Amino acid sequence: MREPVELRRQRILAVVRSRGAVKVSVLAAELDVSVVTVRRDVEELARAGRLRRGHGVARPVVRAVEEVTVPAARAEEPGRDGGPVALVVPERHSYLYEAAYGARPVLEEAGMRIALHIAPQAPGAERPLVEAALAAGARGLLIAPRWRGAVSEAADYGWLSEVAVPTVLMERRPRPGSALHALDSVCSDHWYGTYLAVDHLVALGHRRIVLAARDDSPTARSVRHAFAEIAAARPEVEDWSVVLSSPDAVPGPEDDEAGLGGAPRDRTPLDLAALLAERRATAAVLHGDVDALMLVQRLTEQGVRVPRDCSVVAYDDVVAALGSTPLTAVSPPKAEVGRAAAELLLHRLARPLGAAGPVRRIELLPTLKVRGSTQPPASPPTPGED
Repeated sequence: MREPVELRRQRILAVVRSRGAVKVSVLAAELDVSVVTVRRDVEELARAGRLRRGHGVARPVVRAVEEVTVPAARAEEPGRDGGPVALVVPERHSYLYEAAYGARPVLEEAGMRIALHIAPQAPGAERPLVEAALAAGARGLLIAPRWRGAVSEAADYGWLSEVAVPTVLMERRPRPGSALHALDSVCSDHWYGTYLAVDHLVALGHRRIVLAARDDSPTARSVRHAFAEIAAARPEVEDWSVVLSSPDAVPGPEDDEAGLGGAPRDRTPLDLAALLAERRATAAVLHGDVDALMLVQRLTEQGVRVPRDCSVVAYDDVVAALGSTPLTAVSPPKAEVGRAAAELLLHRLARPLGAAGPVRRIELLPTLKVRGSTQPPASPPTPGED
């Protein structure tokens, strides 16, 4: 999914501020967008006074000019004379881009510069970014590691627990007893979000429900575990199952793809229509949004009508509303997670040196956005009807 325009421009600013003059063609290659797009972004940023534009080059504004334009009241705010806050999120992860977007105004209001770092889709990609940020003088860290599987997650515990600046995890909850168990964190309560999806479908009268979900992120694994627990505990649910929404939605080769000792996963694309017919299911919960929209498209191609033949609830609500049938969706408070994480980091930075204080673990509740993809199940035809 294409990242938000404002976030892309923040990335441009981060590169220009860290390197000095940068060619527009180089920025376009690194951001994986056209030169025309970057040129337009640079023009807008230059017009706003956030950088300077030369012939095919973007340059940082002069530091002295920036300091003159800062109001005197802000110059005395905490953090004004310190280094930036490093913000590390995974590449091409629109869910966490929104969390980063929520953190930005909180930190800027406190007079702190943000240094945004985008971690590529490779094992261990976050560590060198964090080390470089610390070497450049970062005074705090907000981070959402990719953690596609158990092995890659555990590999980050050691070095991340030893980061020498205040750190807050976003949308990540380390395993109990791990080296990161006592690290500040802000998460969505995905158990509650899954409960909202199941409860909505059960209230409509659905009794046979399928979860088709990813398995390559902490959020995905939380949704899968929560669904199994909730569906098994609801006496109204007569049948339920959990399947993989996409054959590539599993941990990478650095992780145990057998699921910590289980049987290897089937990489065959999901035939959701056949599964619904086999289980006689009338409803499905689909994680995440892109997989949900693609699965609904396939259902339509196979003659399964949403919501008449199958009600659908998506999980993430990044683009769920944009489908030809807008999807009812569980909406984690993405921007609010970033905002709360930034406020928690400011709380840490405001404490006297050496005064650690209690660790804080914040959970925010998702909401359910009801749209056009859910309705009560159709009554079975009576004998003699077509």
